[in-house]
Amino acid sequence: MALEVEHKFLLANDAWRNEVEDSVIYKQGYLSGSPLSSIRVRISASQAWLNIKSATIGTHRLEFEYEIPLADAEQLLAELCHKPLIEKVRHFVRRDPHTWEIDEFLGDNQGLIVAEIELSQIGESFAKPAWLGQEVTDDLRYYNNNLAKNPFKDWDK
Repeated sequence: MALEVEHKFLLANDAWRNEVEDSVIYKQGYLSGSPLSSIRVRISASQAWLNIKSATIGTHRLEFEYEIPLADAEQLLAELCHKPLIEKVRHFVRRDPHTWEIDEFLGDNQGLIVAEIELSQIGESFAKPAWLGQEVTDDLRYYNNNLAKNPFKDWDK
């Protein structure tokens, strides 16, 4: 069984940008979403994945991910995924022993930046950098499958 243990945060400031070691552009879409799970297709450069996650709110949920042919992923995104697609730049910031993944959203979610940390077990402690803001792990609006349905541009400011 694959268990994802993750916390999501907003950012308090841009100081994290000085610590970025690498960045990757992602385009992803959702084939389905149900009360039990979401099914996502993701492309990054020349790689693609199919991802299935349990629709569990909170710090941990089931997650399964499989590499798929790029051409298949492109067709799935174009023809079968709900729109708008999620587009983002994922920045990687290492704070040993963890790596923060900071998603800077583009397109309909431009202006939203969310930091995530994946942990190896439930309850694992981690240091919170000074640039970290409010935790939003339990706020459904910040889940990518919900951002595809209700983009950041449509939120009441």
